[in-house]
Amino acid sequence: MNAKAPVSPNPPRRTSQRTNGSDIQPRRMDFQFDPDMPRYWFAGDQFKTLLLTALSCTFPEGERFFVRSVRHYQKRITDPELRERVKGFIGQEAHHGNEHEHFNTFMESKGVPTQKVHDYVHEGMKWMAKKFSPERQLAKTCALEHFTAMLAELMLEEPEFLEGMDERMLPLWLWHAVEESEHKAVAFDVYADQVGSYWVRTSEMALTTVEFIGFTIFHYIQLRQGMDDKRDLRSVGNGLNWLLGRPGWLRRLGRSYMAYYKPSFHPEKKDSRAVRERALAQLAEMLDRPELAPSR
Repeated sequence: MNAKAPVSPNPPRRTSQRTNGSDIQPRRMDFQFDPDMPRYWFAGDQFKTLLLTALSCTFPEGERFFVRSVRHYQKRITDPELRERVKGFIGQEAHHGNEHEHFNTFMESKGVPTQKVHDYVHEGMKWMAKKFSPERQLAKTCALEHFTAMLAELMLEEPEFLEGMDERMLPLWLWHAVEESEHKAVAFDVYADQVGSYWVRTSEMALTTVEFIGFTIFHYIQLRQGMDDKRDLRSVGNGLNWLLGRPGWLRRLGRSYMAYYKPSFHPEKKDSRAVRERALAQLAEMLDRPELAPSR
């Protein structure tokens, strides 16, 4: 990972610039992380902070895997609208990978061994690229994009989910959530256009579900094993209740998750434009970047 320069109190103002002919436009953010921010920036909670950090450790290599799996079919796409949306998807995912590399470097500076997890994920992605067919790689991308869309829209729809997060960290997660929601159907539409197999799509989701849960737990453990403070068992217990008990955020995603197995499923059947616009307005105000606000 490449380290990012320290925080500048007045980052340069950027203007929006269209990069393709679709509504999916990459936003260059250049997030900068205050070195005075505490290690546990999510409500001062060890479990919540490290859970999101474990996910972030998978994003740079994961996003690049997504891009490669879609790009494999890019030249075969004849629908001009889908071709433009693919360009937007690739642009957004590239920025996500870069910004989360910077975040992961910041967490490494706080004594959280993110590089170790990053390297592990890097090797895993190389293995998948060798062992999985292009069809399976794209189906896995569709599955993981559904996971990220569900989590993103949970953050956007339920402000309580992010309650207590340090306001200096909140913009990273809001921005990523908005863009994951914006492009949630692109890989799926490429898959439908170029592959189309219901069996491959759903069987890969079943496999990916086991992997996603298992590796998230494993990466959390990897982070904890390399740290210099004690495991906060109360934080772990409260965190599991937060996810699975009350309020049980993950438990609430059950219906959205199961919808993926329907033959008629399509990501855009859930219209999330209103919550995206609300989040973009919030980002524009928080960062003093009016160009981020939704156009009226």
